[in-house]
Order: sequence, then structure tokens, then C-alpha cells
Amino acid sequence: VQLQASGGGLVQAGGSLRLSCAASGRTFSPYGMGWFRQAPGKEREFVAAISRSGATTNYADSVKGRFTISRDNAKNTVLLQMNSLKPEDTAVYYCAAGRRGLAGTGADDFVSWGQGTLVTVSS
Repeated sequence: VQLQASGGGLVQAGGSLRLSCAASGRTFSPYGMGWFRQAPGKEREFVAAISRSGATTNYADSVKGRFTISRDNAKNTVLLQMNSLKPEDTAVYYCAAGRRGLAGTGADDFVSWGQGTLVTVSS
């Protein structure tokens, strides 16, 4: 499956952004989907994931209560609603698809990756 992330941009601290990831090439619904991010000079880290049915979600502790992941299988899209953004949320955000359909939290759980979208949060 091919993934295309969008929705990044520049926002002030406390603001909101919604990232979108569009899937194409294969049936979308069997895949668990996730979002990861990589800040300058840091390793890629898990942000959020959702199972193929949408019934299970997982979040990194750093974003719990602020970010919400959702999916629309009819539209082959997964969303990441980000509220109360902080400067430390600044990173390139990547969406990923996992073949097992679970809401995995490790990079090894995912087999297809999008190109990334930059989120910059100013203080």
C-alpha cells in the first residue's frame, strides 16, 4: 500500500493541526495504521496507532489527551487530530501501515511508510 501524508504546517503553541494520510494501491481496511515522528537530531518515535477496525487505539504518553487518531476505511484515510500543540511536538510526522491489522507501537509492526509531513510549533 502507498501512503501520502499531508496537513503539516506552522502553528503557534496551543494551536491545532489535523494530519491526513491517504492510502492507495491495496485494500486499506486490513491494515493497522500508525503515526510516528522524528524531530531534528532525534530518533523516530511512536505517536499513535489504530487497529484495522478502529476499535483499538494506542498513544505515546507524551500525546495522550491531546492527539486523536481515527480512520475512515471507506475513504482509505487515517487522521491525526493534534490539539494543544507544544514546541516539543515539532517534527516530521510519518504515517505507516502494518500488515497484521493491529494498533502496534513499534516501528517493526509496520511495513509501509509515507513520505512525511513537517509540523512546526512555535513558542
